[in-house]
Order: sequence, then structure tokens, then C-alpha cells
Amino acid sequence: MGAFEDVRSASMTDREEFWLAAAKALDWYRPPERALDEDDPPFYRWFPGGELNVAYNALDRHVAGGRGGQAALIHDSPVTGTRRTYTYAELTDEVARFAGVLRGLGVGKGDRVVVYLPMVPEAVVAMLACARLGAVHSVVFGGFAAHELAVRIDDATPKVVVSASCGIEGGRILEYKPLLDRALGLSAHRPAACVILQRPQVRAAMGPADVDWAEAMAAAVPTLPVPVRSSDPLYVLYTSGTTGKPKGVVRDSGGYATALAWSMTGVYDVGPGQAIFTASDVGWVVGHSYIVYGPLLTGATTVLYEGKPVGTPDAGQFWRVCAEHGVRSLFTAPTAFRALRKEDPHGEYARRYALSGLKYLFLAGERLDPETYHWAADLLGIPVIDHWWQTETGWPIVGNPVGVELLPVKPGSPAKPMPGWDIQVIDADGAPVRPGEDGAIVARLPLPPGALLTLWNDDDRFVRSYLSAFDGCYLTGDAGHIDSDGYVFVMGRTDDVINVAGHRLSTGAMEEVLATHPDVAECAVIGVADPLKGQVPRGFVVLKAGVDGDDEGYRRQLRDELVGLVRDRIGAVASLKQVTVVAALPKTRSGKILRKTMRGIADGLDEPVPATIEDAGVLESLRAVLRGQAR
Repeated sequence: MGAFEDVRSASMTDREEFWLAAAKALDWYRPPERALDEDDPPFYRWFPGGELNVAYNALDRHVAGGRGGQAALIHDSPVTGTRRTYTYAELTDEVARFAGVLRGLGVGKGDRVVVYLPMVPEAVVAMLACARLGAVHSVVFGGFAAHELAVRIDDATPKVVVSASCGIEGGRILEYKPLLDRALGLSAHRPAACVILQRPQVRAAMGPADVDWAEAMAAAVPTLPVPVRSSDPLYVLYTSGTTGKPKGVVRDSGGYATALAWSMTGVYDVGPGQAIFTASDVGWVVGHSYIVYGPLLTGATTVLYEGKPVGTPDAGQFWRVCAEHGVRSLFTAPTAFRALRKEDPHGEYARRYALSGLKYLFLAGERLDPETYHWAADLLGIPVIDHWWQTETGWPIVGNPVGVELLPVKPGSPAKPMPGWDIQVIDADGAPVRPGEDGAIVARLPLPPGALLTLWNDDDRFVRSYLSAFDGCYLTGDAGHIDSDGYVFVMGRTDDVINVAGHRLSTGAMEEVLATHPDVAECAVIGVADPLKGQVPRGFVVLKAGVDGDDEGYRRQLRDELVGLVRDRIGAVASLKQVTVVAALPKTRSGKILRKTMRGIADGLDEPVPATIEDAGVLESLRAVLRGQAR
């Protein structure tokens, strides 16, 4: 066996020894004596009896080890023209003082704090300050609308919300405080206070429950780390659910920190003092794992980037960041590279910068198409590594562990399962399929450290959503196959959660919004293939009787209203721009809308008429619409 096969085999045959050894990469107040508690399946717990503090491991121990002067966090913001570097000593001080601010507002161990901030250093400080106190943070992406923020506030019931006066989306200033105020007006839960970071671009009007970040920090008393149990939650991160109600993924402390520490060196080949640039957002799982926690737990330097891959101001910003900050590993979504390729097809911007220090490009968040892979590989001349994981898993399920062994690359495959992941492809009856055959991709329980423990306040939904379809298996929701070499090929989703530019969004949630329009009787939203964003949603609506849907002016007005509704309720990130009026939606005789068939037709496939269809004529009419033969 090769080096990686030896490592993976050890993780599967002696789980206890492998993960206890991995846990020694951390400092524990009380080291664990066992790796896994299997007493209450499927609610497994990693490192029972162990106590630690994740923020201490990410910051204080590096200072104590003599590396306080090393760069911990580099904030690079082309949209504001500012850059700032925080050493480990400086970042530790900031986090300790903001923990003091939160403690002064009544936040303690187990309390929740919602973080609604742009890509600024204060977002990282707020997350780590919660971890320092043993509080649970829930970061909400700043692009989400007030309604979505309100839903998360009601579910997490935070004691404090941390926000800012504004964010910057490309060249547009987006005021956060009015969105927060509106969300609080919509939510039933009332936090005790809101801490507001005033940015120079816009100053927010403050209310009686609002606390100014700068003023609070000036008066704060630094707070020491609080020991927590390994199984205590570190954060709750919401992911789209097929019913429209988001699911609060609960991440533990010890298991997550152990998995990230292993993955930083094993998967990304980044160690102490080396730099990683993860071009994502702290509102997503990638930002949690590989902008904030993973790099800092390892003692690396992490780049926090406030900008876009193109347009802020040009398609050379990723390369500039890599060159100026000595980046070893760059991690982003395939969407970003499709945008770069569209803007700079010959890679002229990349050639303007010295990129000899860049050793790897990692891509994840959606399927890496072979065209994008080959363009990036030819341009950079370095390994381009696809890998596959989810909000729920916290770190890669399948990847190429370059820190252990660079496996041969097969375009279209993220390579092989990582340590602890027992990945299988099964048929509808739960039986394993032959190599090369497509089926549902599942992970055998127990899941390795770092994966979700449950859903926030909803154990039943956790079991129902992920564990009930096949006995003893976690249902990933993705379909694909495993070839004879053990390489996993992930071909697409099996539910209605779609990937828009690397962001998982629920088409069901969009349907719920469209259905609120007074003229809409019925609707469906599907994800269709898009050369830039991977997938984009497309809506179809059936109008109520008596509504004149033949008038072209009305159709345009209706489309604008429906697009505006989704933008208002879910946010611009939904990217819904096309809504078509149809006479009827194709359904099975049992009343289920044939979304999968619709997606196939929209993607140009020759989809057959399903045997269970209620009215084949409806499908043929829709086929004409989807192929541009009818309005």
C-alpha cells in the first residue's frame, strides 16, 4: 500500500488509536482516554471526558510557544483599499477583550451569539471570543435578507447579536443595520443587546439596546479561556433544508478541532508559519473551517479577503494576494475560477505576479468540471485538487491528501475518502452497487470527528433528514459512483438543494416565496446548469384563474415582482432571475411535480416521459418552453 492507504487503513481498523493520536496535536485541560463514545447511537460523541478550549488552542498556546510575533491573520480588502496584519499576540489580545465585552453583556458558557458581519477581522474576533467563553456562535452570511436572519435568530435564540453598519458587495455598499433592525422586528426572540461595528463607509443609527464595538472594546476587561467538554457545541451553522426551514448543524469542540488539525497538514499541506488563502466567506462552512479554525489551530497564517474574484477591481486580485502574502495553498470554489476564465481567458493577470510560492489550488463547493480543471492546471502548472464535503461534515469527505501523498488526479473525481470516512454507493434497496454504477452516496456510521452531532434543538429532524433512509448510514444527498480504483465521482444532488456559485440554497424555500404572490396558484423552482455559477434557479408559476397571463406587459411585471420577492426574503445570493408562466406543471399521478425530469430537459438532456406521469401533454408543452420554442 501507498502512504495514504496505510493512513486510511489505520483510521478504519483501529479508530481509537488513530484518533487519540490525532488529538495529541491539541492542548487539553483534561486529555481524553477514549476516542469514541458509542453508548447512544446514532448520537455518537468524540473524546468523552476530554476538556479543552478551542480558542486557546487557536491562539494562546502559539503565543506561549514563542510565536506571538508571527502573522496570524491578514485582512486584505481591495474594496476598501486597506490591509492589516494581526500577529498571534495581537489577535489573542483582541479576542480576550471582546470576550470581556460579551461577558459584560451577560454571555456565558452555552449561550448563543449570532454574528452578522462582513469579511472584516472583527468577524474572526467575534467567533473566537465566543469560543473563548464556551459560548456558541452562529454566523449568518451578510448577504442574507432580513427574513432569513430573523428565522435564524428565532431558532438560535441568541443573547447577543454582533453586526456592523455595512458590508461592501463589489462596488455597492450594503447597509446591515436596517436589515438587522427589520429582522428583529420580524423575530419573536429578543436578544439582550446588539454590538455594532461602525465602519467608515456608513455610520449606523444606534438604538437603546445597541452597543458600539469600539467603545465597548476600549472599556473591556480581557477574559481567560473557559474549559469545555469535547462534546460541547462550538457553533451552530444553518444550512438549507428542503422544506424551506433551515437546519442548524451542531459542531462539537474536540472532535472538530482534532479533524481540522489533521486536515490542515494531511489534506492542505499547510503547517505552522505557512500561509493559506481561502477565498470564501465566514458565513459558510468553508470560512469556519479553513479561514478561521483550521489555519489558526495549526499555527498558520490565514488570509481574510474582502472582495470578489473579478471586478474589485480586476481579475488579478487572487494572484496579487497569493504573491504579496506568500500563499502556499489557495482554496476557493470552481465558480470563482469560471469567473476568472471568463474575464481573463488567457491568464494574463496571473503572469503579472510571482507565484512560485503557490504550491496547490484546492477547489470545492460544487462539482469541478473538467474544462475548469484543465484551464487552471495549465495556467498554474501546480496540482489542482478537487475535494468534496458539506456543511454537515465540517471537513473533506473525499479528497487528495497532498500532505500525506499526492494521488494521481482523475478529472471529474475528488479522489478518495479521507480517514474515518467509510463511503459507499448503494441502490434504492440499500445494497452496494458494482464499481462504476451510479447510486446514492452514503457514509457508514459512526461518522469521523468533525461531522455534525445533531441539528440544533431537533434530534428527530437530524435522524429523519440524514439517517432514516438507509439503516446505519448517513445520507449525503448526493449521487455518483466509485470506480475500480476507489475514486469517488460525485455527479449531483438527489434532493432540491442546489449549488449556486458554491452556496447551497433550497429551491423549496424559493417556491415558498413565489407562492406568496396573490396571482400564483402553483409553482416550481429547479436548478439548471450554468457555465459560470454551476447552477442557477429557474422558476415556473401557474396563475390563478381569472388572471390574464397572456398579456406580455403583465408577464414582465409579474416576473420582476417575483424576482424581487425572492431577493427580499432570501437575498441576492439566490440569483433567481428567470420566472416563466406556464399553463400547468408536469406531475405524477400521485401529485408529485417532476422536478428531476424538468431539470434534465432544462440541461439539454433527452428525458423520456416517465411512466407515472399524469398528463404527458403538459410535459411536452414545458419541454417546448424550456428549449425556447415557446414563451
